[in-house]
Amino acid sequence: MTRKYFGTDGIRGRVGQFPITPDFVLKLGWAAGVAFRREGICRVLIGKDTRISGYMFESALEAGLVAAGADVMLLGPMPTPAIAYLTRTFHAEAGIVISASHNPYYDNGIKFFSGQGTKLPDDIEAKVEALLDEPMIVAESIGKVSRINDAAGRYIEFCKSSVPTSTRFAGLKLVVDCAHGATYKVAPSVFRELGATVSVLSAQPDGLNINEGCGSTHMESLQAEVVSQGADLGVAFDGDGDRVLMVDHTGRVVDGDELLFIIARDLKERGLMGDGGVVGTLMSNLGLELALRDMQIPFARAKVGDRYVMAELQERGWQLGGENSGHIVCCRHTTTGDAIIAALQVLLALKRRGETLQQACSGIRKCPQVLVNVKFNGGKDPVDNPSVQEACDEVTRKMAGRGRVLLRKSGTEPLVRVMVEGDDEAQVRQHAEALARVVADACA
Repeated sequence: MTRKYFGTDGIRGRVGQFPITPDFVLKLGWAAGVAFRREGICRVLIGKDTRISGYMFESALEAGLVAAGADVMLLGPMPTPAIAYLTRTFHAEAGIVISASHNPYYDNGIKFFSGQGTKLPDDIEAKVEALLDEPMIVAESIGKVSRINDAAGRYIEFCKSSVPTSTRFAGLKLVVDCAHGATYKVAPSVFRELGATVSVLSAQPDGLNINEGCGSTHMESLQAEVVSQGADLGVAFDGDGDRVLMVDHTGRVVDGDELLFIIARDLKERGLMGDGGVVGTLMSNLGLELALRDMQIPFARAKVGDRYVMAELQERGWQLGGENSGHIVCCRHTTTGDAIIAALQVLLALKRRGETLQQACSGIRKCPQVLVNVKFNGGKDPVDNPSVQEACDEVTRKMAGRGRVLLRKSGTEPLVRVMVEGDDEAQVRQHAEALARVVADACA
């Protein structure tokens, strides 16, 4: 569908700039409430991350939903996947997350979950958008508001239930970076209650420091701390807790492709993959695809974005997918990307094999991948330009089956991303830069 406000992951932008304003979010809450009520929905959960504007938008959403006649349950600061889970366990019909994920504090966003803990269906989003153009009328029977006080405890127990009850990580020394975000309370508790020794970084949110120089988008502090403490590994979350990256004991960053490989190999060895495979994205490293092929695990690529990964998993009936950014979906346990759940599956795989994180990653050889961003300020799509297509074909021919080319327009910035991947780094860089020049000419 053509969306006016909703992107691939809800509505997001700069606080104070339309549509991320209190008056719009009030109207959004009302429109969502009316749309839900027409579907027979009357109960909605609201959770948020730790950014300061979350309080303002929580109040606005609450007022709009109640005005539409919906009952509201407030969760407070909680990871995005926790809100998906709690929406199901409380038998609510929808969940709303106030978060801008890995963005700085001055951004915020609103995203929705269905009663099944999945992304809101397109037809409901379309109805919400249509209602935003209608006058706001208060329902004859307005809704009620309550606060759920034991939400964190419920989610902690759910996370622990994703590993066998006998699992203990005693002797494992972790450094956990919570990005001053939504995982700051629950993540350390989960790992500690499973027996690990945990040192915590960036778990003092003040509303302004979320993702600032920390978390999965800024790994330097975690890398240094893992090495200085002699820890077994480090775990980094993003601000809303749906992405995870790791650091091995040497300080090397382990990305989402490598984490997917570790989880997939473990499931395969335990006989839990069945005939299923793994869903990555167009940006997933070729090395992941080749490593999975060696284990006879099918691999498919979806468009970039967790929404598309999840859709591909549902279409194929598979259970594991994700992005190299660390957004990993384990459908055996969750209905959306969950950083804590994914981290636990990696730790479980390491424990079962008796391996370090570094040793586990030796099973995947990542191919050199060069990404060049080319400015694009609108106009005719350069990706469709004949000269660009000819240049892509030429690079593909020269790589002779030992690499691939990907061109795509960014969904969030005025850029065309030129990516070339192969087994020879010098050749890959040369091809990427040459292709970027052709794209730049087409953008001019």
